[in-house]
Amino acid sequence: MTSSDFEDAFSSSEPPDKGRGGGGRGRMGLNPAKIALWLLIAMFILMALLITASGSGGIVEIEDTEVAVIIDFMTGDAELIQQPGYRVYLPFVKQAFKFDKSPQEFVMSGDREVDENHVPKLTVRAADGSNFWFDDIKIQYELLPSDARHVLSDSGEEGAFKRHWVRAFARSVLRDEFGKFSASEVANPTVYKGAAIEVTEELNRVLNPHGVKIIQVITPKPSFDAGYEKAIEDRKVADQEVERIKARAVQLIQERERRLAQIDATKAVEYEQLKGTLEAQRIDIERDRIKVEKSADAYSKKILADGEAKRLALIEQARGMTDKARKEAEGLGAIIAALEQRGEVLVRERLAERLAEMKFTLVPYTRDAVPERIELIGAADVLDAEGREAGGDR
Repeated sequence: MTSSDFEDAFSSSEPPDKGRGGGGRGRMGLNPAKIALWLLIAMFILMALLITASGSGGIVEIEDTEVAVIIDFMTGDAELIQQPGYRVYLPFVKQAFKFDKSPQEFVMSGDREVDENHVPKLTVRAADGSNFWFDDIKIQYELLPSDARHVLSDSGEEGAFKRHWVRAFARSVLRDEFGKFSASEVANPTVYKGAAIEVTEELNRVLNPHGVKIIQVITPKPSFDAGYEKAIEDRKVADQEVERIKARAVQLIQERERRLAQIDATKAVEYEQLKGTLEAQRIDIERDRIKVEKSADAYSKKILADGEAKRLALIEQARGMTDKARKEAEGLGAIIAALEQRGEVLVRERLAERLAEMKFTLVPYTRDAVPERIELIGAADVLDAEGREAGGDR
């Protein structure tokens, strides 16, 4: 059909009105057949577009952030397609379903629901009965591409898994996990950050079977009523003071340990110096001991040598004296033998020899001019001496 045909469909099928001055403009008429043809063509194009958009048109484009499942209505098989690009299939017999596999973010904030990924804030009843809430909780999640066929049969097409599972489990799991703590406990950053890890694990436990994976749960600081916030702030200040005191105590302990280590090091140096001094003194004393021992050994050897020499000298002297005494004894024996033979004659001869050698001085017994008696001085002594020499007293 050309443009001229389209013009003909809307051209006038009646003769011009001659009753208005004879040369009036003709009235535009409608051709029902041509109009019906154009409506049929338009409906066919619209249906083709709808079929193509719904995935039943025989061709589907898969983006980088998408995964597709092609269902065969004849056999019931489901083909998983994770590679991006165009995929051609038999229309009406097969149908393509696409899912968004890019990371999603489920937000719980505000007082009203915005969309399937944005719901009101989370309020939790603590273990002690008080209430607290989180102004802005973010749950980052994604579809498990390998489970897209299961997601289609479990949740439905497109974003149904977001509505059916993430939204359903997120609030209940968060309330259960954070509700285990009291208000004072959950105010501790360590506690609620640790609880966020527990929430992530629990959500993965319940959502993984539905083809959903939780990437991260981001929890801000919980909020409380104004009075309770003031009490928490006061407690935080007190806790900070306690921590400061603990830190000071640790610092003092460390200072004590440092000083003790310093003292130990100083005493160790002094000990080593004292050991060195004592060792030097010991070496000096040992040297003196060796010197004294050597001197004593030398002196002992000298004394022993001198003693040995004296002993030998005395032995020789004793031998000489023994020989002399033996000779004198032999002489005396000869004299005794002679005395035995000659007897008194020999004594008298010996006495005469001695008397010959003596000088006599005669002195009066008393100093008288006319002495009555005189005495030989020395004669008796000589005789007595001779008698003792000859053989004893007489």
